[in-house]
Amino acid sequence: MAVDPSMHRPVHVDASVLHGRQLRYYDVVMAAFVAILLLSNVIGAAKLATLGGFTFGAGILFFPLGYVIGDVLTEVYGYARARRCIWVGFGAMVFMAFMSWVVVSLPPADGWDGQGAYDAVFGQVPRIVLASILAFWAGELTNSFVLAKMKILTRGKYLWTRTIGSTIVGQGVDSLIFYPLAFLGIWTSEQVLLVMVTNWALKVGWEIVLTPATYFFVNLFKRGEGLDVFDERTAFTPFKTGV
Repeated sequence: MAVDPSMHRPVHVDASVLHGRQLRYYDVVMAAFVAILLLSNVIGAAKLATLGGFTFGAGILFFPLGYVIGDVLTEVYGYARARRCIWVGFGAMVFMAFMSWVVVSLPPADGWDGQGAYDAVFGQVPRIVLASILAFWAGELTNSFVLAKMKILTRGKYLWTRTIGSTIVGQGVDSLIFYPLAFLGIWTSEQVLLVMVTNWALKVGWEIVLTPATYFFVNLFKRGEGLDVFDERTAFTPFKTGV
């Protein structure tokens, strides 16, 4: 399939036509997705910040960008290629957790006084790491599935309904897994519920605020690839990495 040179519009195609096709921007979008995922967990996760009397984990400012890029991946390249990126991100998070554990566990050299700082920033609670990885995997796959199905139902119209609707569901799954698994029994049930709902609302709010950026990049990459992909014959199993 190619772009109609007289119209310069992406051509409506089923995702199956992408098999073996060279894509111009897919690897760039995948790299951005994984980079934001890792950096928001490494740099932002350990710091609490306060603005205007509101205290929050600093990572929440950037982590939702991963959902925006996930929306772009599904909307532009289809569920199978978004699923592949999610599995790559899952593997990267597992390796990051393993590397952090090894580096922090190594005995410090005589005279090096940075061990306390390393423990504070990179020291990990296994329960929280497991909750984070599982919540990311389930939430992102749910987000991608909902968006792909809604695209078929809306016939590719009303992009904002898909990006916001999929985020409401995907972030809901993410939050329902992460907060109880990570903190139930450490925090009271009321605290877990409050933080879970608050952070879910903040992430959905971020998605709404970033909707113009999502439109911009979706249209940019669709025009660049010359395709508008629909998952009409896609197998939606999450337990697959191939495309």
